[in-house]
Amino acid sequence: MSGGDLLVGLGLVFVLEGILLALFPSLPERILEQIRDLPPEALRYSGLFSALVGIFLIWLAI
Repeated sequence: MSGGDLLVGLGLVFVLEGILLALFPSLPERILEQIRDLPPEALRYSGLFSALVGIFLIWLAI
């Protein structure tokens, strides 16, 4: 894995986010409203789950 791979990954994130914002501009506001209603424990567990999935994906790529 090289620095170029990291740039490609970051570029893909920007492309996907840009497309979603262009197609559904009100989506982030609705998502943030739903997140505000969640209890802190749910946010904590979803963040932990996301971090573990990210670590697993990095491990697969190595």
